[in-house]
Amino acid sequence: MGQNKNPYDNMLEQLDTAAKIAGLSMEEYITLRYPEREFTVNFPVEMDDGSIQVFTGYRVQHNSIRGPYKGGVRFHPDVNMDEVRALAAWMTFKCAVVDIPFGGAKGGVTCDPSNLSQKEIERITRAYTVSIAPFIGPKVDIPAPDVNTNAQVMGWMMDSYSTYRGRNTPGIVTGKPVSIGGSLGRREATGKGVSFMVREIAREMDIELKDATVAIQGFGNVGSVAAETLYNMGCTIVSVSDISGALYCEDGLNIPALLKYVDRHPKHLIEGYEQDGIEHIDNHRLLTLKVDFLIPAALENQITEDIARETKARIIVEAANGPTTFEADKILEDRGITVVPDILANAGGVTASYFEWVQNLQYLTWDEEKLNENLEKKMVSSFEAVYNTARKKNASMRMGAYIVAISRLVEATSLRGKI
Repeated sequence: MGQNKNPYDNMLEQLDTAAKIAGLSMEEYITLRYPEREFTVNFPVEMDDGSIQVFTGYRVQHNSIRGPYKGGVRFHPDVNMDEVRALAAWMTFKCAVVDIPFGGAKGGVTCDPSNLSQKEIERITRAYTVSIAPFIGPKVDIPAPDVNTNAQVMGWMMDSYSTYRGRNTPGIVTGKPVSIGGSLGRREATGKGVSFMVREIAREMDIELKDATVAIQGFGNVGSVAAETLYNMGCTIVSVSDISGALYCEDGLNIPALLKYVDRHPKHLIEGYEQDGIEHIDNHRLLTLKVDFLIPAALENQITEDIARETKARIIVEAANGPTTFEADKILEDRGITVVPDILANAGGVTASYFEWVQNLQYLTWDEEKLNENLEKKMVSSFEAVYNTARKKNASMRMGAYIVAISRLVEATSLRGKI
């Protein structure tokens, strides 16, 4: 598991390193080191047994120089301000990398959804939404799903905010159900974007996908969609994991069968799945398997210094936010292991969110084919910009991504007269 590394310190180290490579002075990018606004909310919720519990929620609005704040809301027992602050900053850079007119934000509530009923989750969602409602809006700050939140949670957020405003406001969130203004293809977009990045880096490194092996840490929305898409591209998915454990099969997992099993499982977990040749392994072994592609699609700080020294993956494609510590990143680079960074690799979700937001503001509905076509175009062009920048600067792809993002943010800051 991850070390106790402050994710915000990790982000600052990445930012400062990229700025130095890009030749920027501290004065040019200093505003990116600090969030514009952050707040903590505490709110009471009535539980199913009639008791009252007070929950703590967070929202950090990092930067709005290129557009409204944009970022997900997660429900997790480990949510804290340092984590949310770092995730908000990464959203700023992510939106700039794929060149969409958003800034970065993030939110969360410290709770354990696995121990809560659906009604309790709804009451927590609505109370949190009302608490942050004065500070968000469809042209101010637009939340979206994240860890342990989904389309239904976004539907409750939209309804609570619309009640607060006194009018229907579908553009307040993205990732909501299609029947109340969500977009076709939004749920699958992050995982598909990850798959596009695997395909593009494979092409650059002369790897045939039909011969490629893949291990995926995390089999939630992002990891499962990436597994299915890569399986359909011809890859052999040898290992996947979730909170219940990890599976390994040298000849490849039957992903369609596994997806059906997880869909039927009471808690949508991989535990109990069996097929010929399967082994039950731990998280450490999954992260150190000899594979062409390792895709961390869980939480932050999973690839530590120890994992970086031991992993036998040829390429790491970061589907999670901040899965690699700063120190581990340096080890991977020294070992010649290519990393497609999170702010590029998992940007498919926010890109599709942008398309959903545009549809809401214009009262339009796109078909799924149009969204996927625009998503692929945006992700591929962003990959090319990052890859070419990295080669030009003789730097890693992470530094290439940060340089692309920071350059766009600094330019916008300068043009607005802020520096």
